[in-house]
Amino acid sequence: MAAEPTEVDDIRDQARRWLDDDPDPATRDELRAVLDRLPASAPELADRFAGPLTFGTAGLRGPLRAGPNGMNLAVVTQAAAGLVGWLAAQGAPGPLVIGYDARHGSREFAERTAQVATGAGRPALLLPRPLPTPVLAYAVRHLGGVAGVMVTASHNPPQDNGYKVYLGARLGGGLGAGAQIVPPADTGIEAAIRAVGPLAQVPLGPAGQVLGDDLAAAYVDRAAAVVSADGPRDLRVAYTPLHGVGAAVLTATFARAGFGVPGVVPEQAEPDPDFPTVSFPNPEEPGAVDRLVALAERTGADLAIANDPDADRCAVAVRDAGTGWRMLRGDEVGALLADHLMRRGVRGLYATTIVSSSLLRAMCAARGLPYDETLTGFKWIVRAGGGSAPLVFGYEEALGYCVAPEHVRDKDGITAALTVAELAAGLKAEGRTLTDRLDELAAEFGVHHTDQLSVRVDDLRVITDAMARVRAATPTALLGHPVTEARDLLPEADVVILRTDAARVVIRPSGTEPKLKAYLEVVEPVAGGDVPAARTRAATALAALRAEVATTLGL
Repeated sequence: MAAEPTEVDDIRDQARRWLDDDPDPATRDELRAVLDRLPASAPELADRFAGPLTFGTAGLRGPLRAGPNGMNLAVVTQAAAGLVGWLAAQGAPGPLVIGYDARHGSREFAERTAQVATGAGRPALLLPRPLPTPVLAYAVRHLGGVAGVMVTASHNPPQDNGYKVYLGARLGGGLGAGAQIVPPADTGIEAAIRAVGPLAQVPLGPAGQVLGDDLAAAYVDRAAAVVSADGPRDLRVAYTPLHGVGAAVLTATFARAGFGVPGVVPEQAEPDPDFPTVSFPNPEEPGAVDRLVALAERTGADLAIANDPDADRCAVAVRDAGTGWRMLRGDEVGALLADHLMRRGVRGLYATTIVSSSLLRAMCAARGLPYDETLTGFKWIVRAGGGSAPLVFGYEEALGYCVAPEHVRDKDGITAALTVAELAAGLKAEGRTLTDRLDELAAEFGVHHTDQLSVRVDDLRVITDAMARVRAATPTALLGHPVTEARDLLPEADVVILRTDAARVVIRPSGTEPKLKAYLEVVEPVAGGDVPAARTRAATALAALRAEVATTLGL
């Protein structure tokens, strides 16, 4: 529906005020073109001015476009000024470390952040080129930064960009040193951003100190050291960075650790902000790793690995007898990595999230290791246990793994890939595979079969109504088994958890998309060592659980 004349006038006035303060001639021209198309462009203009991008759990993320509801030089200048002002208000000295990926605008946004920092009298250290997010997280710790900024939209579509913020030890504490921000830091920074005055009054200094390649080399050295120095290395790996920034660092890390350099999908080897060969640059999306699997098949690879574009996530594909190549679920990789570290004698806290499989909990209980479960997101995982025991491993089902928290206190797709390769090479030397190890875990702990019921909506009220429905009529049984735990995490989080002795359901709205998600799990014991039969029973039970949950939610 077209906007009323008074509404159009209000939006036009907002846009003109924005134009007066926008430091970027390109976005000024873009916005003028939208204004010239009024009143036909009123809906588009209203969306651009629907409100500022909210500085949330990890910073900012949004489409590259003019206006406050987008990623652009004006928004970044304001965000940087707010962040630097907040750091000053905390009385925290030290440099701001800044990294960036190869997306459109990333380098410009990083350099502007450095200029805002130096303009306020704070040293700014700029990574030397587009590099993975784990390198920035490492650099904050390695260089003693007071905070870090990573300009990336991770695996979002090409038209997006984003701005992640990390804290150093002084403000993040021992658990959060080099980790993404958590409350109340996010709300404090958001308030400081809103208090920034006209952008013309934000002082700009030089673009900081550009670091040398020795920073990336230091990351590679530490990353290579996460695997044992004397283990088997006979493994052929196919790899894709999905047009992102992971290839140079991952291949250097493999070589430094003594592995053969992975074969890289040639069409996806170099950073390209347009991501031309994939419809969505996320290895979880259908078709995203088709070229990787083709390369693995063509070269006789033992293992296929994909990073997302900023290389903080890691996807693994294996050759499965009778079915060809298949992607392992994040929960499967998480269990394999945890089991591998446990077998290596790594003792300490193992952690995952409330939406991940309960297999890790069972493994820790059986092996006498501390375990914790957190809300979704690595900002919570790395703070798991509250310091009761040192964190040695954390993962989330969305392909995020932290195998060396003292190296990178965040998910790290490079070290995860290397550790998977170490495990696969060791098994290969014994004539076995990753799927064999998964079968062993299933025989010991039961088949933990997981999946999602995910519904995208156009009207957010559908999500609100569904959450209200499950709270008002919480099921007392699932798959004929009584619900032994029904937990509502409000007001801390909009999450409902249901458990029986053989199933678990976690229902929550997505934090990044207009989706309602239900994370489903069934646990099926293995009788007589017959793992395939147990997997078949688990798949049948999960399909029934999906139908029950969909009915409960009214979907």
